[in-house]
Amino acid sequence: MNIDLLKGIALFVILLLVQVVFLNHIHLFGFATPLLYMYVAIVFRRNYPRWAMLLWSFAMGLAVDVFSNTPGMAAASMTLLGFVQPYILLPFTNRDTPADFEPTLRQMGPAKFLWYAAICVFFYCLVFFTIEDFSFFNPLYWLGSIVGSSLLTLIFVLVIENFRSK
Repeated sequence: MNIDLLKGIALFVILLLVQVVFLNHIHLFGFATPLLYMYVAIVFRRNYPRWAMLLWSFAMGLAVDVFSNTPGMAAASMTLLGFVQPYILLPFTNRDTPADFEPTLRQMGPAKFLWYAAICVFFYCLVFFTIEDFSFFNPLYWLGSIVGSSLLTLIFVLVIENFRSK
């Protein structure tokens, strides 16, 4: 079996367990929840097959939905993030970047990775909380959930990436 596949499966399982057991119970100020499982979609290599990205993203979203009682919200949001991730990554890479380029803090540098991760996290939170609040009845709660969860998730992503790059 390929070592990269084993690392991907281990990352998938660890992030799922951390999200379900610990992070789903954190609600800072009543609306900011870290959504760390979306880190799986951020770190897909540049030439990773599109069908595999969509499949992994959907599987992670579905697993989170099953354990978190969020009917289809995470699966839809993760699948959409898996679809747009190559387009978000494109402006942060050069033309001569190798085909197996992996978007990490070490490979991209701190500034580029921060912007790339922030865009991915904000996009994911925007889609997730728009699906959750679907009526826009309380736009301040919706906006607070997006901004708060994006900031909290980005902090967790940077912490994981810092440990992973060492």
